[in-house]
Amino acid sequence: MSPGPGAHSAPAPDENTETPKAAKAAKPSTFSSLRIRNYRLFAAGQLVSNTGTWMQRIAQDWLVLSLTGSATAVGITTALQFLPMMLLGLYGGVIADRYPKRRLLLITQTAMGLTGLALAALTLSGHVHVWHVYALAFVLGLATVVDNPARQTFVSEMVGPDQLANAVSLNGANFQSARLVGPAVAGVLITAVGSGWAFLLNGLSFIAPITGLLMMRTAELHVVERAPRAKGQLREGLRYVASRPELIWPITLVGFVGTFAYNFPIWLTAFTDKVFDEGAGTYGLLNSLMAVGSVVGALLAARRGVSRMRVMVGAALLFGVLEMAAALSPSFWIFALLMAPIGAVGLTFNVTANSTVQLASDPAMRGRVMSLYMMVFMGGTPLGGPLMGWITDTYGARTGFLAGGVVSAVAAVATALVLARIGGLRPRLGLRRGRRGLTFVPVARGVRAAGAAGAASAEGPESIAGDGPAPQDPQDRTPVSPRRTVPAAAPAAAPPSTPASAPGGERDHRGDVLA
Repeated sequence: MSPGPGAHSAPAPDENTETPKAAKAAKPSTFSSLRIRNYRLFAAGQLVSNTGTWMQRIAQDWLVLSLTGSATAVGITTALQFLPMMLLGLYGGVIADRYPKRRLLLITQTAMGLTGLALAALTLSGHVHVWHVYALAFVLGLATVVDNPARQTFVSEMVGPDQLANAVSLNGANFQSARLVGPAVAGVLITAVGSGWAFLLNGLSFIAPITGLLMMRTAELHVVERAPRAKGQLREGLRYVASRPELIWPITLVGFVGTFAYNFPIWLTAFTDKVFDEGAGTYGLLNSLMAVGSVVGALLAARRGVSRMRVMVGAALLFGVLEMAAALSPSFWIFALLMAPIGAVGLTFNVTANSTVQLASDPAMRGRVMSLYMMVFMGGTPLGGPLMGWITDTYGARTGFLAGGVVSAVAAVATALVLARIGGLRPRLGLRRGRRGLTFVPVARGVRAAGAAGAASAEGPESIAGDGPAPQDPQDRTPVSPRRTVPAAAPAAAPPSTPASAPGGERDHRGDVLA
């Protein structure tokens, strides 16, 4: 879905007009966040822990498959791990907004390490049953309810707003770099000595992030106002998100993609075992290939500096198309080669959505916003996991994988059309030379009709199809066109329900539209 000329905020700036320097964002270097000592400690600890986490993921999936022979059972395990996020995720965000995040992370990381050690003891002793795996997956999910929003929002305290988008991207690269090593090591361990040793190493790996948290210089953390203890904070967070299009629509798209298109433990185990008749080593290889692409996608995202909704929606669409291509691939090597681009595009979607939502959120609300984000991204797994496992068992691995890709592609197209409508844009198929392809253009040039867009009109054109923010008057947040100036009274046409902060779009510290 390529943007085309003219797809800017209305009134549209001239294509040849140079954007003022004040509106241009300085692009950070790829690893700029690592100059900050606290973030270096955090990233190093997470790299070790993430490697152990990937080892446990592979070993756990393979253990459940060997105990039951069922892809549905693998889906149930994944669902139980994310069920607490679906049920209690918003409360985790309230806790993250109320209490010091570093202290919360010390508690949650310790609890997660203990679950790995417990599973290792059961497996190495030969007394493990599938219900043990189910129970410990659920306990791990309980710790994740608080760990996820606290860890996501603690990044801003370590690096500040200037480096937030870069740090979020590097977190993705960190997690996926561990995926290069973890699955390969897990495959070797499972084949040589069994799954229990992978669980043991994962439990011990949590020593690294705990040590990093303890070594941080608290005086160098950015002070973030914590929400006071009060009634109605959960409802307040939901109302806040519902009133802001730049939050609700990315979160909605993330919910569909996360629930139905991110069930790789189910699909890759089924393809490895049922379609290609291979073992744990091949399963680890497929995960490693996907990780290669994910690292590339994360590093490219780190260089962009700003996040745009059109990149997010386009990545979701391409992600679904690539999944459908993999589902229909005629040979193992074609399937394997598609894992890298699937990883790259999937990580681009995830990082772009994550940083867009964080930067568009008020710091005092960020924990609740990110808990909702993680709840729909990961908490939908208890619904999507068993459903996709059942489809995979009943109709085959190819049908299951194909269904996930179709949902992602359809959700991306639907979200693009809704956001285009909010932004006062319409799709146009260009067939002439130099204008071929699908673009989004303003419905009418000049001042937009009253009520057609409301507050979301400031986000929509730039978010979906624009090449950048409209030029800004230094003394005014209203977009300025070289051909015509929007009257200051124009925002009065917005619906009464529009938040006071909406005109001009949600902006970061540089004044760039976060889309």
